[in-house]
Amino acid sequence: MNTTMTVDIWSDLLCPWCYIGKRRFERALSAFAHREAVLVRWRSFELDPGLGSEPHLTLPERHLRDVGGTPAQAAQRLAAVADLAAAEGLDYRLDRALPVNSFDAHRLAHYGEHAGKGEAVRERLLRAYTSEGAVLSDLETLVRLGVEAGLDADATRRVLTGSDFADAVRADEIEAARLGVHGVPTFVFAGRYAVSGAQPAEVFTELLTQAWEETMPRPGATPGDSACSVERGC
Repeated sequence: MNTTMTVDIWSDLLCPWCYIGKRRFERALSAFAHREAVLVRWRSFELDPGLGSEPHLTLPERHLRDVGGTPAQAAQRLAAVADLAAAEGLDYRLDRALPVNSFDAHRLAHYGEHAGKGEAVRERLLRAYTSEGAVLSDLETLVRLGVEAGLDADATRRVLTGSDFADAVRADEIEAARLGVHGVPTFVFAGRYAVSGAQPAEVFTELLTQAWEETMPRPGATPGDSACSVERGC
């Protein structure tokens, strides 16, 4: 009998909305009655895999190019995102953010999970991008951030100068494509319910409750002929 409910979260480490969504989901999960039985699995997603490793535009410049308007309007839109982040306890400095290829940062995040430091690495990378203007494609920067999150420097360098965890990143992206995930953050509850965007915590609470009630066995209950189960189907 399965007693664990999964929540899969696709996100990019260069996504300001993903960090906000992470905080809102964490707030909902912390108040969820069955939180100890929820397995959260973070999945890699590259919003722009064609980006190079050298930064060419700041986030405000890129936003202006992609969305249009005036520089003042672009700054105002990003300031509004920063205000929402502040409400979640995050200190954004998006005028310093530098969009680059995030593939190696995702490999580092997977290594962090493997080394038992996944949450610390994820937090450090997200904060470095949204607040510190860190270039998350730069080898030395990634090694430094990994060490600050508790990873061994030599081991981290070996991972990043090789191809370790590249397959794990690609597997996440293939699964995202299979599920039709086109934007992040995307949250998939119990493999059944999906929602995109940095939703309010109340929405995450509702989805956690619904997924739990509809997928987890009740005490003393077993799937019968009138019930559906993962193993038996319908």
